Amino acid sequence: MTNTIQPDLNRDYIVERLAELLSTPSPSGYCMAIMKLLEADAAKLGWTMERTPKGNGIITIPGTSEESGNTLALTAHVDTLGAMVRSIKSNGMLRFTPIGGYAMQTVEGEYCLIHTRDGRQYEGTVLSTKPSVHVYPEARDWKREEANMEIRLDEDAASKEEAEKLGIQPGDIVSWDPRTRFLANGWIKSRHLDDKASVAALFGVLEWLSRSGIRPVRTVKLIFSTYEEVGHGNAYMPSDITELIAVDMGAIGDDLTTTERDVSICAKDSSGPYDYEMTSKLIELARKAGIKHAVDIYPQYGSDASAALRGGSNVRAALIGPGVHASHGMERTHADAVVNTAALLIAYMMG
Repeated sequence: MTNTIQPDLNRDYIVERLAELLSTPSPSGYCMAIMKLLEADAAKLGWTMERTPKGNGIITIPGTSEESGNTLALTAHVDTLGAMVRSIKSNGMLRFTPIGGYAMQTVEGEYCLIHTRDGRQYEGTVLSTKPSVHVYPEARDWKREEANMEIRLDEDAASKEEAEKLGIQPGDIVSWDPRTRFLANGWIKSRHLDDKASVAALFGVLEWLSRSGIRPVRTVKLIFSTYEEVGHGNAYMPSDITELIAVDMGAIGDDLTTTERDVSICAKDSSGPYDYEMTSKLIELARKAGIKHAVDIYPQYGSDASAALRGGSNVRAALIGPGVHASHGMERTHADAVVNTAALLIAYMMG
């Protein structure tokens, strides 16, 4: 296979996996269910997923060469933004603390689930502490910050004691309703496309490998991390890895050129420049294969490659991913970007 051949990726499979992923709550630190899901999906394709002590998953694709110690890793994260119950108020409302970095106004009015330690789930809604313009004259200007936000439970819980009787306590995980929509024209809008769209792309790679029987020359490891949104998803890396491609969403806006149909190739983010040779190779492969792509700089962005480098990993690293609009808010991408991300990863693996 040459670098210019585009694989016959199974678009329907990729979209189905993405729908499955988006419907499974997985804020950072609460990824048990989604990792079991990935494990089962990998097994259906004939692959085994190992787990690290911190909860990351690794699928190893053996290379055809006997050379060792030159492994390529592709990593995407399953964890998402969310929250944790900070305290229960006297009126039964829940104060919460964010998991991950988002602007508080992006979750105002959002439906959510509270996951108790004993396995119960309760629905709620995120509101400001002055939620009605008919009652509070300052409602429009009320600052949307942690101290001014709360969760209204959809239960008979008008006091702290009544909320506690439901089994709710500080430390319970809160997940946002993803509000996922797959449109017939290929548009996909949902919370948590960062980074479940990339996870779906990696499973598209796995499905193609299983169906085609083709193998890369060198060993490839797919790593699914569980703490990226809080900064240390891939701080540990297996020692045989020499190159790492973080597969994470491409940001859109301001002077950036990435669109929701592009594979974003990030040359530099807040951690500094990515490996020049790897980035150049990815750009050239995308050009040769006719894959719609853009090269951008993301000064407010960090990735699992950043975490690996800061953690002391002696690897070269690059960053690509599907373009996603309104990241850490009500996100949107297009199926083309997800499929093309998988195609570029295959081109790099086989190059």
